[in-house]
Amino acid sequence: MFKKTFVAACAIALVTSTGAFAQVYPSKPVTLVMPYAAGGPGDTLARIVAHSMTKTLKQQVLVENIGGAGGTIGSGRVAKAAPDGYTLLMIHVSHATNPALYPKLRYDAIKDFEPIGLVADLPMVFVAKKDFPANDFRSMVDYVKANKDKVTYAHAGSGSASHLCGLMFFSTIRTQVTTIPYKGAGPAMNDLLGGQVDMMCDQVVNVVSPLKAGKVKGYAVASKTKSPAVPTLPTVSESGLPGFELNIWYGVFAPKGAPKPVIERLVASLQEAVKDPDVKSRFADLGAIPVSEKRATPEALQTLLKEEIDKWGPVIKNAGVYGE
Repeated sequence: MFKKTFVAACAIALVTSTGAFAQVYPSKPVTLVMPYAAGGPGDTLARIVAHSMTKTLKQQVLVENIGGAGGTIGSGRVAKAAPDGYTLLMIHVSHATNPALYPKLRYDAIKDFEPIGLVADLPMVFVAKKDFPANDFRSMVDYVKANKDKVTYAHAGSGSASHLCGLMFFSTIRTQVTTIPYKGAGPAMNDLLGGQVDMMCDQVVNVVSPLKAGKVKGYAVASKTKSPAVPTLPTVSESGLPGFELNIWYGVFAPKGAPKPVIERLVASLQEAVKDPDVKSRFADLGAIPVSEKRATPEALQTLLKEEIDKWGPVIKNAGVYGE
């Protein structure tokens, strides 16, 4: 009798404490880890989302940049953080590609995280330094093929969106050029602006400003339809490479084991963010597309993550590339 009473009391205490925890969460600032350098497209989006979530959570959501090793350092930090909802991760498709790029990864992209939901989709854009000889996408492809030994391609590091776009592009045109990895999209774009490298394919968020300012030359967007942010650019498919499409997604994760009520609170806050008029407006200016509330869910993010791991694993292994 005593044993049954004790078990019942423990169960009631657990439910009560969980409910109380949910009511007070968050009681202090929340850290949103962005595992890339400051100034890149992910950093920009994270700060917009953090500002919106701050309003609904009624606690400051602070963005912390922990760059390096293709996002694995910051991701690893979150994987090992206390599962209390105060340390979150916002990352893009590299969360799905890093398991193939880094065979000795010290965390499991699926098992060590609780998905919160998707945030946005971003089309990729092919750009080059402003004095690059080619003036349209077809002539750019021809020029790259004819000058493969001297053309340089910049990307933001192994597993980055620009790296993946380069893998797909050069594999599709069956040509390889010298690729130069950087520690983030910001530094890569800076060297493109300075003319130290010839070309790159990067998220529209990172290229829309220099394109509008005429500081780089734009060729095409790697999406099904044209991007309102850069309406003068055609799609890659209609420019000579039918079926070439690459959109980059961003999602938010918590460490595995975070209490269900906390996850539910975070999901609700993220869903408010993706329909926040201010977020939509600022995303639109950058060319980012906020996801629907239906996709800003743990289930949608988990499903997409598994699909992307299955998709990119063979591509990366066949290319024989590994993280630095």
